[in-house]
Amino acid sequence: MSDPKKSIPQSIAPEVNTALRHFPELKNVPIEFKFKKNIKKSVMQAQPAFNSIFKGKTERGYKILISEKFKIAGSEIKTVDVPSDVLIGWIGHELGHVMDYQQRSGLNLVGFGIRYVFLKDFIKSAERAADSFAVSRGMSEYIITTKRFILDNANIAPAYKKRIKQYYLSPDEIMEMVENQDALPQKES
Repeated sequence: MSDPKKSIPQSIAPEVNTALRHFPELKNVPIEFKFKKNIKKSVMQAQPAFNSIFKGKTERGYKILISEKFKIAGSEIKTVDVPSDVLIGWIGHELGHVMDYQQRSGLNLVGFGIRYVFLKDFIKSAERAADSFAVSRGMSEYIITTKRFILDNANIAPAYKKRIKQYYLSPDEIMEMVENQDALPQKES
């Protein structure tokens, strides 16, 4: 499946395409998935393309930066070598950020970036919103798999685990969201 609006490294194309199928609203949104040597405090990072921040919402493009490697027990692991479902969950979370950004004006995005850098409560709100977008698109299994990969891996740095616990939805909160979604009346087709 080739999409002219998406730029996807071949090494992660199956995982990206699986995640994208959960976000049909992003079909016509330009998104560049790009490997980067190192991303501070993260494995992936979604952001508006700088030259499109002040364009209309329908003309805006995005980048999802992916760290080439991360550390487990002092050893560097290539991101492409993590289990496929974990990678799909990470990508789904980042697509959740893109969904959030799509609803914002250019000026609001600038304010978002400033608040994200300086306010811990804002980081928590933004990360939980991205998780929520992914869960509401049917990605709960992938998101939980990714969280468990991080939290249950004894060799992942405690500082990264602490960040995940502090700012993101927990696997239990995700399960609760899914149960609450299942309890909602279903739309008739």
